[in-house]
Amino acid sequence: MYVLSTQALTKRYGAVTALNGLNMNLPQGKIIGLLGPNGSGKTTLMKLCAGVLMPTSGDISICGCPVGADSKALVSYLPDRTYLRNNQTIKEQLDYFQDFYEDFDRQRAERMLSDLHLDPKSRFGTLSKGNREKVQLVLVMSRRARLYLLDEPIGGVDPAARDYILNTIITNYDPAATVVISTHLIADVESILDEFVFLHQGNVVRSGSAEAAREESGKSLDELFREVFRCLPSY
Repeated sequence: MYVLSTQALTKRYGAVTALNGLNMNLPQGKIIGLLGPNGSGKTTLMKLCAGVLMPTSGDISICGCPVGADSKALVSYLPDRTYLRNNQTIKEQLDYFQDFYEDFDRQRAERMLSDLHLDPKSRFGTLSKGNREKVQLVLVMSRRARLYLLDEPIGGVDPAARDYILNTIITNYDPAATVVISTHLIADVESILDEFVFLHQGNVVRSGSAEAAREESGKSLDELFREVFRCLPSY
């Protein structure tokens, strides 16, 4: 069974088509890079899978469940923008997640905060942009979800924290779960990717095993990305 499946998934914003009949099947137990330039449909796809947006047409299923109340319990979603309240302390945000999500692992969250030297008594609004992103990632990765959707999880953090975050992603999800990482920092994440999806103007232009793609092309995933997208229109 696939963790995430889409069939003819389409999303339009007025005259603009963000996703164009997308067909995708993502297996369990993988870390998958959702890679593409701005405007390729990455964030729209994640919002649809998380149930934040409704599709124009087509279907999405999470572990065989249509997107809805049941599927939302299986998905842990990190959006590309901060959504936590600035006047809350980190501890209050832990309390909220613990009350709201049955699968939230409080001990895991507190351990990661300690590793990152983040004081639970700190108010969210007083933190730097990078530390706010770390707190959001800690909350998301402390759930025992089946599908993790991480939209640009390392875009605003320093290189040292970036390494910790990537290690956190590797070590803090169930082997039966799947992690989808949307990012433009391909060189920084490709070492942890099992599979990749290149998305362009709402269409999959290439996908598969990251290791097989490197062996076949003789290039890094970052180099392959640049080569593929150089040949596409409007890039």
